Amino acid sequence: MDRLRRAVPFDYIVVSGLDFDNYRHGSGASIDADLPPAFLDAYYADGLLKFDPFVNESLSARGPLTEAEVYGKHPMPERLRYLKDTFGIHNRTLFPLLRGDVLYGAVTFSRATPFDEDEIAFFSSVATATYAVIAGPILEKFQAQTLRLSEGEVICLRLSSQGRTSEAVAAESGYAVDTVNTYIKSAIKKLGAANRVHGVAEAIRRGLIE
Repeated sequence: MDRLRRAVPFDYIVVSGLDFDNYRHGSGASIDADLPPAFLDAYYADGLLKFDPFVNESLSARGPLTEAEVYGKHPMPERLRYLKDTFGIHNRTLFPLLRGDVLYGAVTFSRATPFDEDEIAFFSSVATATYAVIAGPILEKFQAQTLRLSEGEVICLRLSSQGRTSEAVAAESGYAVDTVNTYIKSAIKKLGAANRVHGVAEAIRRGLIE
């Protein structure tokens, strides 16, 4: 994060959304933020998540979104204005993360002075990588605790995603062919998929494999 700040100075960063069903950007939960805790406490306690036009606009964003363009169309709630001024949180600029047409998360930067076009272009180019670094450990935790995919299941799905047959996956992974088929069948069931191809697609969609 220090290296990122040296490239383009910013005051705060918020990373939101996980690519899992029922827990995506817009659910009201950021997965990491260095905003002042008192600001976050007041923001959520006052229910501003539901009334903040910036959040509402972000749900359909397909490119960088700035506060200036949002609040130029929709008035900012006075309570939000007070909190932003009190804690010095200005010029939020959000970078949506998309997989196809699915908005699965966002990275938002803020600074006392607006970001210029070059800075916004830079953040656009690093938003996905920034999200991956911060969300990666959390995704792994969800994988282990929620989906409970084993290491073998992940390995076999990842190799299958490259078009390998069970025999080829076995040769690459060192597992027996029967073990490979067992891992894949188990992963398909856990992912709620209909077949192997669907299981691989679902694992990719959820960010479990690349």
